Amino acid sequence: MKIILQRVSRASVKVENEITGEINRGYVVLLGIGDGDNRGKTDRMIEKIKKLRLFPDNDGKTNLSISDINGELLVISQFTLYADCRKGTRPSFTEAAPPALAEELYDYFIEKAGSNFQKVACGVFGAMMQVELVNDGPFTVVLEG
Repeated sequence: MKIILQRVSRASVKVENEITGEINRGYVVLLGIGDGDNRGKTDRMIEKIKKLRLFPDNDGKTNLSISDINGELLVISQFTLYADCRKGTRPSFTEAAPPALAEELYDYFIEKAGSNFQKVACGVFGAMMQVELVNDGPFTVVLEG
């Protein structure tokens, strides 16, 4: 599982010019599901995201978690995180999970996140999406598990 986690002041996602999800302060989660990923890995990633201290305290130090600030999540399916560009000029996605497994774990991630965060919004699995965000910092981290 690969995640690009972006701290944002606001973000939204559109599918066919309709907003399917939007958040205020929190994280945009670009979620890549790999072949061999499972619910256990998903649970660990949710816990990691919940506990990471990436938000500033009153002194400007990154000492607060998303839970501390009652932050929100926008989750976007992103199989392209598994792009292998080492050979040729066209990426290979052989390490990405098959669509059925990826969709199952994407749905599970959203369900599990829903019971761990104040608000969880999402895109549409497999759809062409337009994501808009204001990266706060900018502050972006990569998580793999």
